[in-house]
Amino acid sequence: MAEKSTRGELFGVPYNFERPSISRMLSSYWQPGEGMLVEKPFGVGYTLNLANWRSWIVLAIAGGLLWQQQNSGDEEHSDEAVEVVVDDD
Repeated sequence: MAEKSTRGELFGVPYNFERPSISRMLSSYWQPGEGMLVEKPFGVGYTLNLANWRSWIVLAIAGGLLWQQQNSGDEEHSDEAVEVVVDDD
């Protein structure tokens, strides 16, 4: 029986199910000279390259949106009951 590959690509999306090491984890998230997205050190897909300045902008925007959602969530949505009237004319 053929050995299953633990690393490769499926439909253009990379996967890697090799046991992660500390050095591989650190080098995966910090790759100077590479683009904003790099292959994940474990699992399926891509992750942010923290050596790229665009990644920090994405993280700042995501953090700002999360902060805004948590702070404004109580004012917009209340858990009070809403009465709905249906007119059968």
